[in-house]
Amino acid sequence: MANTTSAKKAARKIVRRTEVNKARRSRMRTFLRKVEEAIASGNKAVAAEALKAAQPEIMRAAQKGVVHKNTASRKVSRLAHRIGALAS
Repeated sequence: MANTTSAKKAARKIVRRTEVNKARRSRMRTFLRKVEEAIASGNKAVAAEALKAAQPEIMRAAQKGVVHKNTASRKVSRLAHRIGALAS
């Protein structure tokens, strides 16, 4: 348990920040799941549209520090590659 006033404040800030980060991570995963489902359905147009919506969300999570920049780029790249491999 925190003893000093500053440590108590830091603990409160961490709790609030954790909630925000959880929400951002959850939102990113929701968009990723939509892309995965679109790829699984085999519809290239729908999958491309889902990726177009998901990409800014993934990069925003990286910018906010929820995931690493390279991780976000890797996810977008792999999804784009899988969509490109789909037969239209």
